[in-house]
Amino acid sequence: MIPAPEILLRGRGLTRRFPLPKQSLFEPKRSTTALDGVDIDVRSGSAVGIIGESGSGKSTLIRQLLALDRPTAGTVEFDGRAVDAGASARRLHWLRRQTGIVFQDPYASLDPRMSVGRIVGEPLWALGIEGDRRARVRDVLEEVGLGADMAGRFPHEFSGGQRQRIALARAIVHRPRLLVGDEPLSALDVTVRAQILELLGELRARENLTLIMVSHDIGVVQNLCDEVVVMKDGQVVEAGTTEKVLLEPQAAYTRRLLASIPTIDPDRS
Repeated sequence: MIPAPEILLRGRGLTRRFPLPKQSLFEPKRSTTALDGVDIDVRSGSAVGIIGESGSGKSTLIRQLLALDRPTAGTVEFDGRAVDAGASARRLHWLRRQTGIVFQDPYASLDPRMSVGRIVGEPLWALGIEGDRRARVRDVLEEVGLGADMAGRFPHEFSGGQRQRIALARAIVHRPRLLVGDEPLSALDVTVRAQILELLGELRARENLTLIMVSHDIGVVQNLCDEVVVMKDGQVVEAGTTEKVLLEPQAAYTRRLLASIPTIDPDRS
């Protein structure tokens, strides 16, 4: 009997409330709830898609899981070790070594004053990773299909798809175990999106990455992910294998979400 994969990342009761500004001096404190008691398990080697409408809490959840923001309540464990989002940057080095993230906007996520080599190699220096760092930068640029000779160029010299490849190279240069994509394809055109999607699949297999993909594009999740988590109003309304959730949705919200996907009528001229 094949043993079940270990849980690499676990969140329990994750809640995040944000204070609202007071309208008057005597008004009581108010808050809005972006995340409301979310439980999530990410198995080692799996690819998990998180879907839902804008404002459903997808990105907020990612920020809690990666200790980029501190939850109002709840706990996170990575490989059985408790994650303290309130710890100093140095005390979180162990988590940063194990994780990488690619954000939505390839234009905003890269410092235009830095060369590609410096951008990609930044995690190696920041995390104090030993070895030939420049060689590793050259290798990872080749790995994402850019070429080592591009290390001396600057972000403005690249297209949107190439910039996202640079961001991806930066996210995996330190060989993390977990790669997170927060809407990494939404700013790209259809052709480039397909290329990056294929590259993510190749990297996942080659580097044995565990993957979390936040996306409003259900087609992306269907092609890349083994499991799906559906979120609404800061809560998980459904979770399971991609095939089961997308083909046999149990929650009414999931059915509405899938029904809203535009389709082309082949009989319409």
